[in-house]
Amino acid sequence: MKTLALILSLVLTTTLSHSQDNIETYSITVKVDNALSDNGSMLIGLHNEDTFMKGKGLQNSKSEIVDGIVTVTFENVAPGNYAIMVLHDENDNSKMDFDATGRPSESYGMSNNPMLFGPPTFTDAKFELLKENLEIHIRF
Repeated sequence: MKTLALILSLVLTTTLSHSQDNIETYSITVKVDNALSDNGSMLIGLHNEDTFMKGKGLQNSKSEIVDGIVTVTFENVAPGNYAIMVLHDENDNSKMDFDATGRPSESYGMSNNPMLFGPPTFTDAKFELLKENLEIHIRF
């Protein structure tokens, strides 16, 4: 009886672990083509609702800007709802800087390119990754 229970648990464990390997993943390519300068770098983060506006994303990239253009690809992304946040970190201090009134002093953008008059929300920037690779264009 113990042998049968052991064999059954091994079969179930193996089956469940292989079923997770079969989840298809996709890529999300982010393009920014209107950086105001090539100074500093572009910080780009892939976020879900839990990480949006709370620090580092699920995947993050720091990229050099060449002729005002940056292209970054996030690989192995499972289907779901996501948002992209982009910061032109002109002084390369790895954070967003603010002026004396509290407004951002560095350019930023996000997926869906919403025009906002306050802090962004996940709903403003979210998109759904289904069963194909995506290309997202972000403008400042």
